[in-house]
Amino acid sequence: MSRFAVSAEHASELEVQLDSGIIRGVAERGIRAWRGIPYAGPAGGENRFRAPTPVVPWQGVRDCTTWGPVATQLHKGQFVGAPPHIPQGEDCLNLNVLAPDEPRDPDVLRPVMVFIHGGGYSVGSSREEPRRGEALVRSGGVVYVSLNYRLGGLGYLDFTRYSTPGRPFDSNLGLRDQVAALRWVHDNIRSFGGDPDAVTLFGESAGGNAVTTLMTVPAATGLFHRAIAQSASANAVYAPDITATWAREFVEILRGLVGDTTTDAATLLATAKPETLALATSHLTLLAPDRAPGTTPLCPVIDGDFLPERPLDAFRDGRAEPIPLIIGTNAREGSLFSGRMDILATTPERIRAIFAKTPPEARLAISAHYPGIPDRPAALDFGGDYSFWYPSVKVAEKHSRHAPVWFYRFDAAPPLVRRLGLDATHGLEMYPLFDGLNGWMGRGMTLLGGRRLFKSIGARMRRWWLTFAETGEPDPEWPRYDEKTRATLIIDKADRVELDPWRARRRAWRAFVPHI
Repeated sequence: MSRFAVSAEHASELEVQLDSGIIRGVAERGIRAWRGIPYAGPAGGENRFRAPTPVVPWQGVRDCTTWGPVATQLHKGQFVGAPPHIPQGEDCLNLNVLAPDEPRDPDVLRPVMVFIHGGGYSVGSSREEPRRGEALVRSGGVVYVSLNYRLGGLGYLDFTRYSTPGRPFDSNLGLRDQVAALRWVHDNIRSFGGDPDAVTLFGESAGGNAVTTLMTVPAATGLFHRAIAQSASANAVYAPDITATWAREFVEILRGLVGDTTTDAATLLATAKPETLALATSHLTLLAPDRAPGTTPLCPVIDGDFLPERPLDAFRDGRAEPIPLIIGTNAREGSLFSGRMDILATTPERIRAIFAKTPPEARLAISAHYPGIPDRPAALDFGGDYSFWYPSVKVAEKHSRHAPVWFYRFDAAPPLVRRLGLDATHGLEMYPLFDGLNGWMGRGMTLLGGRRLFKSIGARMRRWWLTFAETGEPDPEWPRYDEKTRATLIIDKADRVELDPWRARRRAWRAFVPHI
């Protein structure tokens, strides 16, 4: 609850009428917040593995002053998930709204920014950083929305092959959840002072993948009007034959965990405990990078219906939503992916498997840009570029033929992070963007300096992101990206624009993976 006293008059302002009922929020630290608002019905029981259902209306005033449950996930799995004290479960389809706590003209609506969290589609939530989004609301007067969606096997494995008349399974559940949340924003955000016709969708990592994918989902058409994709693994979307293999392997793992070799797959999946499904997901994600190097089993599936085609093909042919896009990556995306997070194409065996599918001359050309490969750190840089940088370049290249695009590369890193050999690694830009330097991670990474640098960069990034949300253009001095100049904003101590940075590397990748 707020540490500030709230007058009776102000308390009434915190009550908002939605189609499903009245909710009450809280005033805190100069903003108004409503948390744990359901945007769809329960996702467990008979609704497990089904498309999201409508919100169940309620009577009276619903308390939305505290966070809702997060998606089922492991705290110590492939990635670090929500700690045990945070409620989680299948009934996780809820979102949060932050708005400025200041008088406004009721006829003037604010731009809306909807953030999709990352975490490899296996962990994460809308409450990863409790204060996330507040800096954007205070700096730019936007209405900020964050959401939870189904993760792991419950949200990102394709079990449609096991559908039966009595137990049907739908595809792309996490993606469908995100569309349901965007539909809720479209229908309800005006009640919070937000403009449903000025919605910017943005996300990082898996959230970036969600952004680029949703730009090609017909059901999402018209639900957002600008997009920002940070470190998007834009090519991590696969055909049904590949996802069916992962589903089969998952069921085999699940049988081993529960000791059941006879129950049919549909019943097994429908009755297993959510925690067991999360554990099976972790086992699968440990095996998949070696069995199918360069891929990830937790991903959207090209089902021919909800997601009709490969997003990169839609971008190429102008079938993606023709809206303004900011897209970019960090300079050394792959350096973070070691130890238990090593899921990229970063081991000698995985790299050799990818090289075996490419022309010999292309292998020599690409190796020249990663001296020492397959040894590290060259292997980490190769894996990061394969998963994040080059697919993002291709999205920018193709989308720029049909709509405005701005491309960036984040190069900044505090001294301690550089000493650790991480440099501008995956996810690092989130700390300045969201002003997240006061938490234990933010304070720890700046122990040897860099705090002032990141504060300054964060202020600039927020200005660009907020201006983009309001106008559809981040800054007049940040030129658009196109295939001729490939103008790229390098975000560092001193920002600069470079034309086609890493030109030779880009050309080597074009020959190495021509299908992208």
